[in-house]
Amino acid sequence: FCTPCLQECLKPKKPVCGVCRSTLSPGSRALDLEKQIEMTETTCNGCNKKMYLSKMRSHAASCSKYQNYIMEGVKAVTKEPLHNTRSFPNRFTFPCPYCNEKNFDQEGLVEHCKTLHSMDAKQVVCPICASMPWGDPNYRSANFMEHLQRRHRFSYDTFVDYDADEDDMMAQVLMRSLRDK
Repeated sequence: FCTPCLQECLKPKKPVCGVCRSTLSPGSRALDLEKQIEMTETTCNGCNKKMYLSKMRSHAASCSKYQNYIMEGVKAVTKEPLHNTRSFPNRFTFPCPYCNEKNFDQEGLVEHCKTLHSMDAKQVVCPICASMPWGDPNYRSANFMEHLQRRHRFSYDTFVDYDADEDDMMAQVLMRSLRDK
Protein backbone atom coordinates (compact mmCIF):
# COMPACT_ATOMS: atom_id res chain seq x y z
CA PHE A 1 0.00 0.00 0.00
CA CYS A 2 1.11 3.57 -0.57
CA THR A 3 1.44 5.70 2.57
CA PRO A 4 -1.68 7.88 2.02
CA CYS A 5 -3.93 4.82 1.53
CA LEU A 6 -2.49 3.08 4.56
CA GLN A 7 -2.95 6.23 6.66
CA GLU A 8 -6.65 6.33 5.72
CA CYS A 9 -7.07 2.76 6.96
CA LEU A 10 -5.44 3.65 10.28
CA LYS A 11 -7.40 6.91 10.67
CA PRO A 12 -10.63 5.56 12.23
CA LYS A 13 -10.83 5.04 15.98
CA LYS A 14 -10.83 1.34 15.15
CA PRO A 15 -8.17 0.85 12.45
CA VAL A 16 -9.20 -1.37 9.54
CA CYS A 17 -7.47 -3.68 7.10
CA GLY A 18 -6.59 -2.06 3.77
CA VAL A 19 -8.13 -4.94 1.82
CA CYS A 20 -11.19 -6.33 3.64
CA ARG A 21 -11.88 -3.42 6.04
CA SER A 22 -12.12 -5.73 9.07
CA THR A 23 -10.95 -4.32 12.38
CA LEU A 24 -7.22 -4.69 13.05
CA SER A 25 -6.11 -6.38 16.23
CA PRO A 26 -5.02 -3.87 18.86
CA GLY A 27 -1.37 -2.90 19.06
CA SER A 28 0.44 -0.77 21.54
CA ARG A 29 -0.53 2.90 21.46
CA ALA A 30 2.12 5.57 21.19
CA LEU A 31 1.13 7.19 24.47
CA ASP A 32 4.15 9.49 24.48
CA LEU A 33 3.15 10.81 21.05
CA GLU A 34 -0.49 11.23 22.12
CA LYS A 35 0.60 13.19 25.17
CA GLN A 36 2.87 15.37 23.04
CA ILE A 37 -0.04 16.12 20.65
CA GLU A 38 -2.30 16.98 23.60
CA MET A 39 0.29 19.30 25.16
CA THR A 40 1.70 21.04 22.05
CA GLU A 41 0.16 24.42 21.32
CA THR A 42 -0.37 25.76 17.84
CA THR A 43 -2.11 28.72 16.25
CA CYS A 44 -4.88 28.59 13.66
CA ASN A 45 -3.59 30.16 10.45
CA GLY A 46 -7.06 31.57 9.79
CA CYS A 47 -8.23 33.19 13.02
CA ASN A 48 -4.95 33.13 15.01
CA LYS A 49 -6.66 31.37 17.92
CA LYS A 50 -4.27 29.33 20.10
CA MET A 51 -5.15 25.70 20.83
CA TYR A 52 -3.62 22.28 21.34
CA LEU A 53 -2.78 20.18 18.27
CA SER A 54 -5.32 17.59 19.42
CA LYS A 55 -8.13 20.16 18.89
CA MET A 56 -6.92 21.55 15.55
CA ARG A 57 -8.82 19.17 13.23
CA SER A 58 -12.23 19.88 14.73
CA HIS A 59 -11.45 23.61 14.87
CA ALA A 60 -10.34 23.69 11.22
CA ALA A 61 -13.60 22.03 10.16
CA SER A 62 -15.66 24.87 11.62
CA CYS A 63 -13.33 27.90 11.22
CA SER A 64 -14.38 29.83 8.11
CA LYS A 65 -11.22 31.97 8.28
CA TYR A 66 -9.06 28.83 8.20
CA GLN A 67 -11.03 27.46 5.25
CA ASN A 68 -10.51 30.79 3.42
CA TYR A 69 -6.78 30.56 4.24
CA ILE A 70 -6.65 27.07 2.68
CA MET A 71 -8.58 28.22 -0.41
CA GLU A 72 -6.14 31.11 -0.91
CA GLY A 73 -3.28 28.59 -0.86
CA VAL A 74 -5.08 26.37 -3.35
CA LYS A 75 -5.68 29.35 -5.67
CA ALA A 76 -2.00 30.28 -5.46
CA VAL A 77 -0.83 26.87 -6.71
CA THR A 78 -3.66 26.13 -9.14
CA LYS A 79 -2.95 26.87 -12.80
CA GLU A 80 -6.55 27.09 -13.89
CA PRO A 81 -9.10 29.29 -12.10
CA LEU A 82 -11.20 27.56 -9.46
CA HIS A 83 -14.90 27.13 -9.98
CA ASN A 84 -17.25 28.80 -7.57
CA THR A 85 -16.74 26.58 -4.51
CA ARG A 86 -20.14 27.47 -3.11
CA SER A 87 -21.82 25.26 -5.73
CA PHE A 88 -20.04 22.13 -4.46
CA PRO A 89 -21.51 20.18 -1.54
CA ASN A 90 -19.63 20.03 1.74
CA ARG A 91 -18.26 16.48 2.01
CA PHE A 92 -16.03 17.11 5.03
CA THR A 93 -18.34 18.01 7.92
CA PHE A 94 -21.82 16.73 8.65
CA PRO A 95 -24.71 17.43 11.02
CA CYS A 96 -26.15 14.70 13.23
CA PRO A 97 -29.47 13.63 11.67
CA TYR A 98 -30.96 13.02 15.12
CA CYS A 99 -30.07 16.13 17.12
CA ASN A 100 -28.69 18.46 14.39
CA GLU A 101 -25.40 19.04 16.23
CA LYS A 102 -23.06 20.24 13.49
CA ASN A 103 -19.49 20.04 12.18
CA PHE A 104 -18.70 16.35 12.67
CA ASP A 105 -16.17 14.78 10.38
CA GLN A 106 -17.23 11.31 9.22
CA GLU A 107 -15.41 9.56 12.05
CA GLY A 108 -16.84 11.98 14.62
CA LEU A 109 -20.40 11.52 13.35
CA VAL A 110 -20.12 7.74 13.63
CA GLU A 111 -18.78 7.98 17.21
CA HIS A 112 -21.38 10.61 18.21
CA CYS A 113 -24.27 8.50 16.91
CA LYS A 114 -22.92 5.30 18.52
CA THR A 115 -22.56 7.10 21.85
CA LEU A 116 -25.75 9.18 21.99
CA HIS A 117 -28.23 7.71 19.52
CA SER A 118 -27.61 3.94 19.40
CA MET A 119 -31.13 3.19 20.64
CA ASP A 120 -32.94 5.76 18.45
CA ALA A 121 -35.07 3.90 15.90
CA LYS A 122 -36.17 7.02 14.00
CA GLN A 123 -35.57 6.72 10.25
CA VAL A 124 -33.18 9.47 9.14
CA VAL A 125 -31.32 10.60 6.03
CA CYS A 126 -27.59 9.84 6.13
CA PRO A 127 -25.87 13.24 5.75
CA ILE A 128 -22.69 11.59 4.42
CA CYS A 129 -24.49 9.72 1.64
CA ALA A 130 -26.72 12.73 0.86
CA SER A 131 -23.59 14.80 0.11
CA MET A 132 -22.32 12.30 -2.49
CA PRO A 133 -23.04 12.76 -6.22
CA TRP A 134 -25.02 9.50 -6.21
CA GLY A 135 -26.72 10.21 -2.87
CA ASP A 136 -30.46 10.70 -2.46
CA PRO A 137 -31.14 13.52 0.04
CA ASN A 138 -34.63 12.12 0.65
CA TYR A 139 -33.74 8.45 1.32
CA ARG A 140 -34.34 7.51 4.95
CA SER A 141 -32.35 4.56 6.21
CA ALA A 142 -34.42 1.90 7.96
CA ASN A 143 -31.54 1.19 10.37
CA PHE A 144 -29.21 4.17 10.39
CA MET A 145 -26.83 2.76 13.01
CA GLU A 146 -26.25 -0.40 10.97
CA HIS A 147 -25.87 1.74 7.85
CA LEU A 148 -23.13 3.81 9.56
CA GLN A 149 -21.31 0.66 10.69
CA ARG A 150 -21.38 -0.95 7.23
CA ARG A 151 -21.11 1.97 4.81
CA HIS A 152 -18.90 4.43 6.65
CA ARG A 153 -16.02 2.34 7.96
CA PHE A 154 -13.72 4.26 5.58
CA SER A 155 -13.65 7.72 4.05
CA TYR A 156 -14.99 7.96 0.49
CA ASP A 157 -12.64 10.78 -0.48
CA THR A 158 -9.72 8.34 -0.26
CA PHE A 159 -11.17 6.08 -2.93
CA VAL A 160 -13.46 8.27 -5.04
CA ASP A 161 -12.71 10.91 -7.65
CA TYR A 162 -15.91 12.99 -7.53
CA ASP A 163 -15.08 14.69 -10.83
CA ALA A 164 -14.63 11.50 -12.86
CA ASP A 165 -17.65 9.96 -14.50
CA GLU A 166 -18.34 6.23 -14.45
CA ASP A 167 -16.77 5.59 -17.89
CA ASP A 168 -13.53 7.36 -16.88
CA MET A 169 -13.32 5.34 -13.66
CA MET A 170 -13.91 2.07 -15.54
CA ALA A 171 -11.17 2.95 -18.03
CA GLN A 172 -8.75 3.69 -15.16
CA VAL A 173 -9.57 0.38 -13.46
CA LEU A 174 -9.03 -1.55 -16.68
CA MET A 175 -5.68 0.18 -17.35
CA ARG A 176 -4.49 -0.57 -13.81
CA SER A 177 -5.52 -4.22 -14.10
CA LEU A 178 -3.51 -4.58 -17.31
CA ARG A 179 -0.42 -3.04 -15.67
CA ASP A 180 -0.69 -5.32 -12.63
CA LYS A 181 -0.29 -8.54 -14.66
